[in-house]
Amino acid sequence: MNHQSWLAALTGELHRHGVDREVAGHVVAEAAAHLYDSGEAPLAVFGTPADYAGAVVRSVGGPAHLPRRTGPGPVRLDVRDVRKRYRRQQVLDRVRLTVRAGEVAAVVGANGSGKSTLLRICAGLVSPDSGSVHVHGTVGYCPQDGGTADFLYPDEHFALVGAGRGLDRARSRAEGRTQAAVLDWDASAAVAARQLSGGTRQKLNLVLAGLGDPDLLLLDEPYQGFDRGTYLDFWHQVWRWRDDGRAVVVVTHLLNQLDRVDLVLDLSHREATR
Repeated sequence: MNHQSWLAALTGELHRHGVDREVAGHVVAEAAAHLYDSGEAPLAVFGTPADYAGAVVRSVGGPAHLPRRTGPGPVRLDVRDVRKRYRRQQVLDRVRLTVRAGEVAAVVGANGSGKSTLLRICAGLVSPDSGSVHVHGTVGYCPQDGGTADFLYPDEHFALVGAGRGLDRARSRAEGRTQAAVLDWDASAAVAARQLSGGTRQKLNLVLAGLGDPDLLLLDEPYQGFDRGTYLDFWHQVWRWRDDGRAVVVVTHLLNQLDRVDLVLDLSHREATR
């Protein structure tokens, strides 16, 4: 079964289950983005359309389910006229973005439009050529790849990052394992990071970003390699973070047409919309 036929079958199964049309569109769009980016076979990644539709229904709680919304709070991230050039290529040009507590911002755009570069600048890992970035509060950052130490166990990652956020070893381990369980991952096994699958290493990155309840989370395509219902679990976690009053910035696909975030920064046009 090729990508197109699998996605068409999934759409039919979601409609058969009575899933809200907007939610179904979001699910299909996210699955399509993952399949076309990875080149993987849909049956190997998600299983049959019927099975995956069932997982979606169990995850979103039935038709027309929408996450709870709360009002925005103080500014957590303020990006003003940021520019970045690599050699002769202008990657970012006068980018502006303001995200408040209790908001989720999606960063979208074509490949090479500077999405990952912007998040690295916001995280303090790269300096802009001009412009300013002001962060108010603590930051958690989930890179698109890398970010883990090959020979450390998950618990050791939790303790290392937790120590930097003022947590003792026991609390770091407990919080890490709890957040991992939300993503359907048992992180208690003594397995070195280099032995984890790509998707599981990304789960580890995501858990590390959320340790210690940072005020601002910067997530760069954090669900790469996730299978079945895990990316839906991820989005529910994002909504919980928002409802807890945290600000979240996510590099993702196709969300500028869907009511799943509070504002969208399209780097193809360098402007944010609410």
